[in-house]
Amino acid sequence: MEKLSYVYILASAPYGTLYVGSTADLVKRVWQHREGLLDGFTKQYHVHRLVWYEMHTDIMEAGLREKRIKKWDRAWKVRLIEEMNLRWRDLYTDFTA
Repeated sequence: MEKLSYVYILASAPYGTLYVGSTADLVKRVWQHREGLLDGFTKQYHVHRLVWYEMHTDIMEAGLREKRIKKWDRAWKVRLIEEMNLRWRDLYTDFTA
């Protein structure tokens, strides 16, 4: 059985501050960001809304994709988000509802 990994983008609000990360447990990691349990950028800038993610079957692949996306221009990240989530809806509720 394959273990999935995720690359994700959080936003503070629609078109707000963005954060790119990767994890083997998307629900747990986003919950940690939302609860302020992870010190750093997302806690400081209140970046808690899950606006984009993609699944990978290899954690190393997810980590490489995260690093590539982090280097992208903001406009490219916005376009990536809007291809999946035009209204910048918080996708976390899809996993927890």
